[in-house]
Amino acid sequence: MDKIKKNTLVSMLIKLEDEEGNIIDESEELMYLHGGYNQIFQKLEDELEGKKAGDTFHVALTPAEAFGEYDETLVLKELLKDLPDDIHVGAELDGEEEGIVYVVESIEKKHAILNANHELAGIPLVASGKILEIEQLLDKAAEELLKGEHRH
Repeated sequence: MDKIKKNTLVSMLIKLEDEEGNIIDESEELMYLHGGYNQIFQKLEDELEGKKAGDTFHVALTPAEAFGEYDETLVLKELLKDLPDDIHVGAELDGEEEGIVYVVESIEKKHAILNANHELAGIPLVASGKILEIEQLLDKAAEELLKGEHRH
């Protein structure tokens, strides 16, 4: 029976919970290419190495192993006059640095609070689930799959 190793296409059910057991996310089905391609959390990928279809998993993730530590430097108080006129709570604004996106958390009389932390930053999580199917891909097929992922 095949086991998960580099360039295995993995289909699984996964549930993310906080430490108290509150469900954060429960997927219908998640597919990813195994092999260090940063498609899932590294600690979870390490745990799945060598498993086969039908196996289950349960992995505790620290904030650093999941969505990162909460970073106060990513929370800004900006003057409303320096922001677009149509901002609203929940709006996303591109930061000056590549890849940084701020979410408007609150709007006051003259200021808005912007936060670029992931909404789950700073929260320890537990990932659990079941491997549904696995398919070993040839290196060429894996490369094609990864190329397709980067097209916009």
